[in-house]
Amino acid sequence: MIDLHDLRYPIGRFTPPIQSNPDIRSRQIETLRELPQRLHGAVEGLSDDQLETPYREGGWTVRQLIHHVADSHANSYVRFKLALTEEWPTIKPYDEAAWALLADSKATPVDVSLSLITALHTRWVALLESLTDADFHRGYNHPESGRQNLATALALYDWHSRHHTAHITRLRERMNW
Repeated sequence: MIDLHDLRYPIGRFTPPIQSNPDIRSRQIETLRELPQRLHGAVEGLSDDQLETPYREGGWTVRQLIHHVADSHANSYVRFKLALTEEWPTIKPYDEAAWALLADSKATPVDVSLSLITALHTRWVALLESLTDADFHRGYNHPESGRQNLATALALYDWHSRHHTAHITRLRERMNW
């Protein structure tokens, strides 16, 4: 059950899918295709002060969220390519909280990452749409969470896209922006 009052997980926690099939993956890919436009819309018209507002107490600012999405999705795109070109490679995790504290995440205009997300998602969606069923069974080893196939990784980034967009849109609703 989703707790709509949980500011940390506004759409609920990620649950790995029980199954994956072309119809499900098509909807997940569509989420990735739409993310750049949805993020643009979520931050449209926000002032610098509003971009510096955390989505919850102790959470990242809207600016940091946008930069985090760019960082996270760039890492995932590379992981997909590694999984498609190597046999179950071990990928390198990164400290996303530490990345969010770096100067580029705290001070760079969000338009920079929005442009990156737009370009990245154009490439990522093109790659995803070219994959076969067998390709989605390929994957990588994550040192902290173990083996992950691309079908599960796609589901995770479908959720991740909706999750962080909801952080911003729910903040806007609460603040009446």
